[in-house]
Amino acid sequence: MATVGDLAAENLAYRANLDGGIGFNNPDTGDGRLVLPIFAGEVIHAYDQYNIFEPMVESRTIASGTTMEFPVTGYVSLNPVWQAGEELVGGADSQSTSFRVALDKRPIASHFELDNIDLLLTQWEYRSELAKQAGRTLSDARDRQIACYVARAASENSLSGDPRATDAFGYSAVGGLGGKVFCNDKFDNLGKATATAAQRTDAALKLLEKIEEFQIRLQEVDAPTEGVFCAVEPRTFQDIRALGVARDSSDLAGGAGRPLFGGVADAGGLGAGLGQGMFNLADRLEYQGVTIIKTNHLPNKDYAAAARQIGESRYNRTFHVAPVKALIWQQGCVASLKMMGLKVDQVDDIRRNTVFTVASMMGGTGIMKPEHAAVCIGTPAKETGGDNGDNDVQFEGAMTGATTTDSVSFASTTTFGVFGFDGTTGDMTQYETTPEGTPVVHGASGTIDDQDLRNMYQCSISASKVNTDATASATAITGATTASLEYTKAGDISIFGSLGGADGLGTSA
Repeated sequence: MATVGDLAAENLAYRANLDGGIGFNNPDTGDGRLVLPIFAGEVIHAYDQYNIFEPMVESRTIASGTTMEFPVTGYVSLNPVWQAGEELVGGADSQSTSFRVALDKRPIASHFELDNIDLLLTQWEYRSELAKQAGRTLSDARDRQIACYVARAASENSLSGDPRATDAFGYSAVGGLGGKVFCNDKFDNLGKATATAAQRTDAALKLLEKIEEFQIRLQEVDAPTEGVFCAVEPRTFQDIRALGVARDSSDLAGGAGRPLFGGVADAGGLGAGLGQGMFNLADRLEYQGVTIIKTNHLPNKDYAAAARQIGESRYNRTFHVAPVKALIWQQGCVASLKMMGLKVDQVDDIRRNTVFTVASMMGGTGIMKPEHAAVCIGTPAKETGGDNGDNDVQFEGAMTGATTTDSVSFASTTTFGVFGFDGTTGDMTQYETTPEGTPVVHGASGTIDDQDLRNMYQCSISASKVNTDATASATAITGATTASLEYTKAGDISIFGSLGGADGLGTSA
């Protein structure tokens, strides 16, 4: 049996000395120099393993500074008939501008404290679990940040004076549309455990229809149709995979019941055979060039609440007012920045006889092309208990910089409610706003345009009150603040300092 004297440095590879603290035992050279590098490597590995959204958007790393600037270049000049002797001036009609994506002002950090550092140093099972949890915490937070920015991109209007909007002759549009909001009451049943099989099937099929519509939208603006993703919750993912699977005897009539996403070619061949389980978060489905992924981090919570905040104010929006049922995006819609990647620090607290460990990272997120993003929502602020008619779907909100339409200024506090949906398609057809007690009907003709839907969704992520019970009582949302549109030309943005806003972009949120 070994004695205490046998535990010399050569017998305990990760510590240089049994007497020194953690600061002593993390030298640059010699015994013990691998403590932090090995643990930090395991944290980074865990982060990469659990991260879902970051590889699916435009990711950049900057070595210095606080922002990265992206050019926006429109069409160049065309002379349809170049006559002999005619001088071409070049650039007479071409336009270009740029916009910036900024780092967050402060890093995010996962942290823990333990009283026996030897467990961390010598027992791989213990150390790997701590590393996994540290990396996973950061990964989950970063996933939620990027996911909420995909939703914010879908709510953004087109860039003012977008040079990509049309060419010199007013022909093809390559931008200038703004984001897309698909609001359909069938989406209420996406991922809903209490919905019937028929309701979940209809919701899943409607989502596939919107995926096709989004792909058409990308083609119409000459946008790339590769690198397109759709994120749904795990239950919705399973409902999509089970499309066509028989649920009762009537489903087998006439030879029906072949799975659309099965592994058999003549039955769709879009997924895997039913003998193979697809229950890992990394599993994927392919539908008409779109990769369908599953995630637990869709923006459908009240991130404005102190207990749920995931970053600075621009991330912490009231996403529970119009909960996201699915996100559809092309990877160019959002940019993710990294300044220093991920780092791990440790300090020995001799007063408390503990070792404190922190894993942190400095990142940032910004909107690049809102026309490349779409959000799928159901009935906004739908009440879960009781039925109070039209009033159970009302909320109050404001979005600084939002467009004035139908004589209603959405820059002021506006109450939304009385939502109407088409009885066949399920798409939203109208809603009312009451800025000063006088209802204004949007979509009175039975149709509602993209701008109206964006206006509503913009305000939903900055709502200040929402009805939560059958008495139609509006409850204030703690921590909610007015959101500001971010898709702005670089020349209009004030970066950091006295002129900057709370998020460093010259805006309040």
